[in-house]
Amino acid sequence: MGRSNIAMTEKNHSTRPEPEVCHASVFFSGRVQGVGFRYQTLQVAKQFEVSGFVRNLSDGRVQLEAEGGESEVKGFVAEVKDQLSVFIRQTESSSERRAPRFKGFTIAH
Repeated sequence: MGRSNIAMTEKNHSTRPEPEVCHASVFFSGRVQGVGFRYQTLQVAKQFEVSGFVRNLSDGRVQLEAEGGESEVKGFVAEVKDQLSVFIRQTESSSERRAPRFKGFTIAH
């Protein structure tokens, strides 16, 4: 009986889910396409430990998806808003904790 308990304990430890990260989805509207918004966002991302992407949407908005440590993600989004505020008219955002899905930060097409 003691042996099966040990085996079950070892199995439970080996199948642990990945640690959760903070994930933010942000949609920017305004004059955000054709002004270097995605490129500048990529440059800002290099200053933070975040993964994800930025892309233009067909409706004229820019979508930003970022994940990482909570302070890194919040700092990154705040810096994007600060550096690109002249182009942004409105921002819609949501955040959640989830398993990581991205590797690196890219401009998506």
